[in-house]
Amino acid sequence: MAGLVPGTSRLLRAGMGAAAAGLLLIYNSVDAAPSADPAPGQAAPPAATAGASPGGAPASPASAQSPAKAAPGPVAPPLKRSKPTRLRIPQIAVDAPFTELTLNPAGQLNAPPPDDKNLVGWYRDGVTPGERGSAVVAGHVDTNKGPAVFLLLSLLLPGNRVEVQRADGTVAVFLVDSVETFAKDAFPDQKVYGKTPDAQLRLITCGGTYDRKRKDYLDNVVVFAHLESSRKA
Repeated sequence: MAGLVPGTSRLLRAGMGAAAAGLLLIYNSVDAAPSADPAPGQAAPPAATAGASPGGAPASPASAQSPAKAAPGPVAPPLKRSKPTRLRIPQIAVDAPFTELTLNPAGQLNAPPPDDKNLVGWYRDGVTPGERGSAVVAGHVDTNKGPAVFLLLSLLLPGNRVEVQRADGTVAVFLVDSVETFAKDAFPDQKVYGKTPDAQLRLITCGGTYDRKRKDYLDNVVVFAHLESSRKA
């Protein structure tokens, strides 16, 4: 999977806070074509279902999908800063450890290592999941070894829950608000990374058509979620 997460380095460095428009950055990842179309029901990044492209997102989403509205639900107060340690999304069989992601000298967000298909990355200089603001978690849809952790990400629905275990012994529980697909050349930095008044989460992977010439998917799948509650691990 090539080129995962566009955005501005200023937005990333500001903890996904509000910032002026800047140059798009592309999330570096595996420079290889998918080994095969993932089988339906196999757990990992955006889903492959009938009528879907290898990334699992709609075949031609040149712009954002209309966001689906979640049922009104409680919004929990933000938590103190604490590193995430594990991500669990029961609906798509995700149970994965975290690794820290950094920016390269060009201001691009480095991808999780491609040799581990069950690994998600968190931008370490940004908001931690549960803190006020938009915490960004990225994962591969596939690697040169086959389907990866976010294969089924695009199958999430409003109201689904995402759990992030944290180093301080708490579990931050997020409620999915919408799942949207954006063309990489029209990625809405501010919508995804912008400042928020509460604790929110963004799960990001590749989607749409795979361009073998560019060795890259043409779109990104983004899950928008907000902190619903927290509990002891």
